[in-house]
Amino acid sequence: MTPENSDYGLWSLVLVNSVFFILFAANDRNRAHESGVLGDGCLTALPEHLFGVAGAESVRLIDVIWLDKAAGNVIAAFEVEHTTSIYSGIVRLLDLAYGNELQTCEGLFLVAPDGRENDVLQQIRRPAFSRIGDLNFRYLPYGELLGQQDAIVRFGSGLKPIFAISKSLSQ
Repeated sequence: MTPENSDYGLWSLVLVNSVFFILFAANDRNRAHESGVLGDGCLTALPEHLFGVAGAESVRLIDVIWLDKAAGNVIAAFEVEHTTSIYSGIVRLLDLAYGNELQTCEGLFLVAPDGRENDVLQQIRRPAFSRIGDLNFRYLPYGELLGQQDAIVRFGSGLKPIFAISKSLSQ
């Protein structure tokens, strides 16, 4: 099954998460989904301590952020690039990483259709992104997310299953 649009990737990241708060991008959280909106039951804004982070305007546009329930720290961030620019997704994730929030962030994920893996790899190899190898950047193909979603929901918790099905982008 191939997702029709990016809502598949966004919603799947809600379904496989049972331990973290979820924040959708400011421009996505009110988008219609099934009988409600994507952001139903999720945080409605960045936690206050993240407002002062360098690049906060860009960070609030990251598609999905998982936050620790106790402290509100970013645990993982996901850019879902169905047909949109992979470059801009990488830049938003880098704004988060270098904006002083990296100390709690365990993973930065580019989520995209299986057929876009080469596009992801081409962007990562750009000289401008040469330091990405120092970060925990990963590619999460839709096929893996779809194929493993039920098992993750049933048996997984935290980031362990997401790491298991994603691919490292360290150079």
